[in-house]
Order: sequence, then structure tokens, then C-alpha cells
Amino acid sequence: MKKLVLSLAVVLAGCAGSGDKNGVSMVARPDTGSTNSFYVSNRAPLVPQSFIKLPPGTITPEGWIKEILNRQRDGMNGHLGEISPWLEKEGNAWLGTGGDHGWEEVPYWLKGYGDLAYVLHDDGMLEETKVWIEGALASQREDGFFGPDNKSGGKPDLWPNMIMLWCLQSYYEYTGDARVLDFMSAYFNWELSVPDEDFLKEYWGSSRAGDNIQSVIWLYNRTGDESLLPLIDKLHRNAQNWHQDSNLPNWHNVNIAQCFREPAQYYSYSKDSSMLAATYNDFYLIRRTFGQVPGGMWGGDENSRLGYIDPRQGIETCALVEQMNSDQLLLCLTGDPMWAENCEDVTFNSYTVALTPDMRGLRYITSPNMVVSDSRNHAPGIQNDGPMFLMNPLGHRCCQHDHGQGWPYLAENLIYATPDNGVAAILYAACSARVKVSGGEEVTIHETTYYPFDEKITLTIESESPVSFPLYLRVPSWAHGAKAAVNGSPVGVKLEEGKYLRIDRNWKSGDKVELTLPMELSLRRWEVNKNSVSVDYGPLTLSLKIGQELKTVQTKNEAWPATEIWPTTPWNYSLVLSKGDDPLKSFSVKKGEWPADNWPFTLESVPLQVSATGRRVPSWTLDDTGLCNVLPEEDAPKAQAEPITLVPMGAAHIRISSFPNTIEN
Repeated sequence: MKKLVLSLAVVLAGCAGSGDKNGVSMVARPDTGSTNSFYVSNRAPLVPQSFIKLPPGTITPEGWIKEILNRQRDGMNGHLGEISPWLEKEGNAWLGTGGDHGWEEVPYWLKGYGDLAYVLHDDGMLEETKVWIEGALASQREDGFFGPDNKSGGKPDLWPNMIMLWCLQSYYEYTGDARVLDFMSAYFNWELSVPDEDFLKEYWGSSRAGDNIQSVIWLYNRTGDESLLPLIDKLHRNAQNWHQDSNLPNWHNVNIAQCFREPAQYYSYSKDSSMLAATYNDFYLIRRTFGQVPGGMWGGDENSRLGYIDPRQGIETCALVEQMNSDQLLLCLTGDPMWAENCEDVTFNSYTVALTPDMRGLRYITSPNMVVSDSRNHAPGIQNDGPMFLMNPLGHRCCQHDHGQGWPYLAENLIYATPDNGVAAILYAACSARVKVSGGEEVTIHETTYYPFDEKITLTIESESPVSFPLYLRVPSWAHGAKAAVNGSPVGVKLEEGKYLRIDRNWKSGDKVELTLPMELSLRRWEVNKNSVSVDYGPLTLSLKIGQELKTVQTKNEAWPATEIWPTTPWNYSLVLSKGDDPLKSFSVKKGEWPADNWPFTLESVPLQVSATGRRVPSWTLDDTGLCNVLPEEDAPKAQAEPITLVPMGAAHIRISSFPNTIEN
């Protein structure tokens, strides 16, 4: 609870800083007292944003993130229209040609596919995106309602439309097509006309009403139409209650990852600080209860269950991408760097292994401790019946369509604009961004880095003429002794963890900022999970390196087989720690060459390994369903010590990331 109070205090305190030497200072947040002149952000009476997302297509990804986006285009997401029956055009209700396949699948898929098209500027994908956008626009009735006529208990089911609104928003930001503004205005006026007794009476929509609130805010910021604002109140009062002190309205993992942000979204309008506090409380509540595990998430399976808290419990791929999205939205609203760290935690340690490296298959559930990824039914250890661990391009219906938003949205959030007409680099990865600053001059920020596998980040400024603007760089909480230099000269202030370095100067083309974020090994203990431990290296959490064998499982579509992953080496190790103040003193970090294929998240290509010592625990085996059993008791008998290798858990599709531990000299 102390962390929650501290986070809120910093959020509400604003931009208190230190240093301020020659335009260089450390700040807790950007100053929100001014309004960016070039990019749309919250207008009065809404709470000002700390960071402002740039329009899709503004940021050009490079390095490993460009590689994974290309793989997504060439993989399942880019070709889902060929293999998913819900995306068949003939008779598709989203195209107005019939009444089939008219629920969440089309907008779920389009949400990621469209933004992938914008990020990559891919002509073929842009053309395909336009087909579905035009279908949605053409579906609007005279009263303002649009899309398939979904009903639940005789009441309108608004959930699928909430997703399509996000697709339309990205499309507008990329194209400027003004039809979207009129379309959304008409729809929101229809929502305002629906009596409360008929409004949001369906489970998914009432859970996820925050997505609708976000769309109302988006439209208001572009039109200034104050008649829209009462809809925010209406959505909030009819939504499920996500602002309880010690409970959640439901324990569905995707709902939690997506809906815990609703009180903060309402806070944007109400300015009721208790609503912002409720979002922080929800975040920590689920993690106190079920989240004593690494990877940024919690043990939810599909629905969290009392007593099922072991790291063998997992999370849906849908929940991973929705948590990443929540983190990004809350980062922009609050400026709290905690949200950036959690986004990286989920991305680097969990999401990378939810899909095959070629992005041609995904699994429904991914766990911090999972030693087989097969087609067997592992219920009731995992809540869901069926082959929930199988890397399947044709199954896992919701995740099959929803997973695509993860990487494009991350690429779009690497660089932000700030209220003071500056630029912020917050989520680090190689990229270039064109940003308007100062009086309207456009600069290009070119970021080069192998982060998160390397601690050095270089930003180069390109501009036609010298221009003054502030540049913000995030210093993570784990980066002790971080340093920064401009054109080779140290910045002259001590970099503070968990804050932002602000450099306000007259920039010339070719100026370079070098940021060094020292990474070191650290240990986390999970007391409620039998004092198990996890080892971190900067933003990466480490896993046991387990030999793996891939087995092809034929599906109904011969061109799109599924994949099982089986262990070929032992996995049931405890981690041997040293006595004293440095339990990791016997561990050694080994860095390798950057992979030729530019994708570092596989066992074969990962450029980081850690040598450690382990002891096998003979009683820790698979259970009757073939599922990794719960952690053994601390005093379980252990075999002789032997060398083991740890790798980033984001490169280990099967892994042990929460270890029993043994203390030795």
C-alpha cells in the first residue's frame, strides 16, 4: 500500500524536479501547465495529459521491433483473413452483406491489423483495412447506431462497437478522414438517447465501458463538443464497479487487464482523485492476491480462482496485449514511469513467447512456470478445458484475433510529444520519429539501441536549423548509476531512478544524447509462493534454459499447422544462492553477438546468458494431466549442485522463472 500512496502523491504533485543546471534537470513528470500546439491532447475541462501519443505512422520502427512487425505481417495476423471463418467477407455482417460473424472478431483483428498497416505503410494492408473501415462507416443507421444488430437479453450489445471505434480512431489519425468525426458524433448521440435501463446491460460491455469512455474523450478532444461529456457520466454509472476497496466486479483475466483502468479514465473527466486511486488499487490488488509471480501479470488462467496462485497458473494472450495497452494509456495520462516499467515487464518477459517466433501460431495461456506447451487438456490445474498450451494458428478464437494490437501499439508509443512542445523517449527501442516542436519546426529523433539487451541508448537529432525544445528520457527504477551525455559531455546532474531527465537546449542537427542504463542482477522473493525467487537483469527476468523439441500438429489447414514444444533436458531445479548480502555473487553474466536475424527472443539467438548453480528437486514433477506441478516445499530433498544456465524468460517458450531456492556458502 505504501507504493500506491507514493505513486499517487507523485502523480498529483506534477513536475517537481531537481538539478536544473544549464537547462538540464530531473523531473517527476512533465509540466502540464501548457498545452501542446501541434498534437491533440486532453482539452479543458479534462485532466491534462503528461505525454501525448503521436499519430500512427509518425514513428518508424527499426531493429528488432521492425523485425517482429514484419513477421506479424507475414504471419498469422497478416493472413488471418485467409484462415479465420469470422473474417470471411461473403455474408459478413460487418460488411453489411448478411448476418453472420458480426461480433468481436472482426474489430479485434482490425484493431491490430490496421495499425500494423499504418506503422509499416504497407499498401496492400492499407487497402484491406479500408474495406472493413468502409463497411463500418456504411453500416450507420439514421438513429446513429452502427454495425451488426447484436443483442443480449433483448438489450443492445455495445461491446463489439467499442472495439470498432478504436479502429476508426486510428484510421482517422492516419488519414484525416473527417467522416469518422461525424460518424462517432452520431453514434454517441444515439448512446445518449438510450434509457439507462437499456444501456450496458450486457456482461462484456458493462465490464469494458472504459473503452467507450476513452473514445468519447478522443472525439471531444477533436471537436470540442461539450454535449458529449454527459455520456462519460452515463457510461461510468452503468459500468461494472471497478472502484471497490478490496474486491473486483469479476475475476476474468482480460477484463481485469483492460478494465482496471476505467476509474482513471473517468478521473480524466471527473477529476475525482479517488477514481485515479482506484485504478492503482486494482492494479496492486490483483497482484497481491494472485500476482506473486514474474512477468508483469498474475496467475489468472481465464478466471482467477481462490487458491490457484502458483506460477504454473497463466494468463491469456488477450490479457497480455490489453495490459500493455492499459499501461500505455495510463502512462500518457499520469506520467507515472511505473506504467512504462510494467509495460516493458509484460512485453519483454511474457508477450514475446505467447506466439511462435515466426508469428504463425499462438497459445491461449502462457505461464511463468510452464515446462510443456502441448495439445493436452491440463484442467483443472489450468482452469480452461482443452489444448490451451498448443501454439495454434486456427484456435483460441478471441486471442487469435485480438493479439495483433500488441506490437503495433508498442511501436506507436516509443516516442511521445509533451505539453511543453517537447519530445519524450519513454519505452525504449530502435526507431525514428518525426515530431513538431517549439514553434512548429519538425525534427527527426533517431534512436539506436539494442535495449533491453544492452544498456546504451543513443538519440540523434536531425533538423533543418537549430531549434530549442525539451527532451525527456526515462530513468528506470532499476538503473542505479545511470548516466547521460550530450555530444560526449556529461549532462551535469545526477540521474535519479524512477524519474525523467529533462534536457532543454538549442538543438543542432547531428546532436547526440547518449543514455547509459546500467543493468545488474537482482533478486525478487515471492513469500506467498513458498519463498520462491526470480532473478532479474535490468528489465529482463531470467528463466532456466530448457532444451526444447518442436513437434508439428496438423490442423484442418495444411498450410497452417500447430506446434507443440516439449522439454529435452531436466527442468525441476532449485536455484542455489549465496549466504550474506549478495545472494547472486556466484552468478556470472555472459553477453553474445547480436543475432543475424535481428530477433533476440529465442534460445538460439538470445544474446544474454547467465551462469548459475542449481539442485534438482526429485519430488517436483508433472501432475496427472502433464502440467508442471506446484512449487515444492522449501525443505523438499534436493540433489547435488550442478551448473545451470539462465536466459531471459522472454526467449524461453517453455521455462521455469520462479525457482525454489537453496541457500549455500
